[in-house]
Amino acid sequence: MTTATPPPARPTDGPSIQIGALVPLSRPGWTQAGRHLLAGLELAARDINSTGGIAGKPLELIVRDTAADPHRAAAAVDELAHLGVTALAGEYHSVVARAAAIRADAVGLSYLCSSAVLDALTEQSTEWVARLSPPQSRGWQTYADFLLSAGHTHIVVAAQPSLYWAAGTRILRGHFTERGATVTELDMRTLTPTAVCDALADRHATALLLLVGHPEPAVPIVKAVRADQRLSHILIGAPAGQPEFTEWATLLRDDGAAIPFLRYLPAHLTPLGTRVEKALREDLAHAPSFVAFEGYDTITVLAELLRLHGTDGARTAPPWPHISVEGTRGQIQFSRTPGISVWQWTWPPIQIVDRDPADPDHFRTLHSG
Repeated sequence: MTTATPPPARPTDGPSIQIGALVPLSRPGWTQAGRHLLAGLELAARDINSTGGIAGKPLELIVRDTAADPHRAAAAVDELAHLGVTALAGEYHSVVARAAAIRADAVGLSYLCSSAVLDALTEQSTEWVARLSPPQSRGWQTYADFLLSAGHTHIVVAAQPSLYWAAGTRILRGHFTERGATVTELDMRTLTPTAVCDALADRHATALLLLVGHPEPAVPIVKAVRADQRLSHILIGAPAGQPEFTEWATLLRDDGAAIPFLRYLPAHLTPLGTRVEKALREDLAHAPSFVAFEGYDTITVLAELLRLHGTDGARTAPPWPHISVEGTRGQIQFSRTPGISVWQWTWPPIQIVDRDPADPDHFRTLHSG
């Protein structure tokens, strides 16, 4: 699939500057996240073109659907590099972004990852890849501290097999056990939602964390726990952010409320963010998620990168540490972070929020970190 952004409002000369955009737009990818990410990417490209593009040339997005498939993403990187794109943007799923980042590093193509949080985004330190979202260790440790402060010391993690979920389980287990809490992992390859309920009751758990896909099996698990009278005291948590999107509220309604999750927004958007929020709301016909803002910020940063680095496609390492640009959620700069193999925005805002039981379409901010 290829889409091009609308032509710039002001005249520009010469061929367009092309950026490859990796987005999950079909199943089994999280398509609603993909649509929000793409909306942010496209809006930023339109805004840049409306003010003359980059060095007088229009910016064009060449979009590839990753469908949550790492092999498909790696192949897309090769294809886009062959087409001569100047940089890569996007991706939501961490395992897919890791495949893209490793391939971008191998071919020497600048890649700004929008949303994936996996700490080990590449196998080794790289100059070619940077990231906007916080690393998983920082966000998920913040989430664990929030639960501990609320008195949760008997935690059950319902997890599916994947590099992402395994990394999340490891972060949570290490942080909880160091502070005297117990963590039990349930393998969702073998358990039904009813069996999960029985395990929660048997272990006298106070919290269940969903490290599973959406809508399956997350939605059936939530419905089963909410319907089980033995578990009325259980807090359900979703650190990966499943409740962020409207599909969650549509499928679960009241059952989907009061489930804390991570999202990467500040208490207050920047002036740019306020304007972008209004435009994204019009484009999406509903409130934009944090993923849409990540998309917008991605293109904003890449536009500045290309102004600094040039747009002729020269394969020299990009100057990530020299970037300082206003984004929708704060001033964006990149640095090296211990244990992180890519250039990292240090630090994106982190919130823990849930859907209000009194109004599941409204979010409550429970903690900011």
